[in-house]
Amino acid sequence: MSPGALRMITMTVLGVVFLPQLPPERLRGIARAADHAGLEELWLWEDCFSESAFSAAAAALAWTSRLRVGIGLLPVPLRNPALTAMEVATLLRLFPGRADVGVGHGVQSWMAQVGARVDSPLTLLREYLGALRDLLEGREVTTRGRYVSLDAVALAWPPSPPPPLLVGAAGPRTLRLAGESADGTILTGGTSPESLRRARDLVDEGRRAAGRTGPHRVVVYLHAATGPDAAVRLEAERVRWGHASLEGIAVQGDAERMADGLRPLLAAGADTVVLQPTPDDPDPEGFVRFVAEEVRPLLP
Repeated sequence: MSPGALRMITMTVLGVVFLPQLPPERLRGIARAADHAGLEELWLWEDCFSESAFSAAAAALAWTSRLRVGIGLLPVPLRNPALTAMEVATLLRLFPGRADVGVGHGVQSWMAQVGARVDSPLTLLREYLGALRDLLEGREVTTRGRYVSLDAVALAWPPSPPPPLLVGAAGPRTLRLAGESADGTILTGGTSPESLRRARDLVDEGRRAAGRTGPHRVVVYLHAATGPDAAVRLEAERVRWGHASLEGIAVQGDAERMADGLRPLLAAGADTVVLQPTPDDPDPEGFVRFVAEEVRPLLP
């Protein structure tokens, strides 16, 4: 194994998604179970029209003492970047060092439903990232872009230090933009080790073009299920997401099998793997305990 692969595996972080198919009132028990079990990260999705990311993240952080909470991701067409900066800054000043925030295009059909779809999602994301970074770093921002327009805007309470910015990306141009303008990339469930390697290459192209040399974290979602009906539930997920196969994009079974299934993604360059349970998991609290107490000790 190469030294680079060893470095990436050493840095491994393991998390779980709180799925938006669950009602908001389930979050408290799952967050507390994750915190008590020692899970490193709990991730939230802002899927239209389910649950608000920032209110859920603030609640989960308030209910726990050490758990990190990730938002992956915020659809940028829904929010002015000044509002997003205010939300991020408030969250991080209330809970320093315990939250990660990712932004992205959002599902375009949902953006159309609310009248927020734009002709060039890539242009919007590029403008948005620049403005958001400047605001979170405490600068006054005046900009007149195609989509982002701010006039002498500055945060009264910027976070210190400013947080790394993560970008949800799938297509080649967005992956390159993530390398150019972000500090990390979030890859969707359905990403195989081979797809992950290609994504990292595109991110690195963007990093080289922008002269960026700092760390760049790659977060990957991975379909996962345990229990006697795991295979049946994962097959339903394959159909729902339209995957041709679950090979390399899902793990199931006991802790040993799940850890074995994670290792190819780690070797391919994942810094954080976030297990994505099925929406019909019969025991979501039990799933986070299983991941923290049985799977995590088997990984570096």
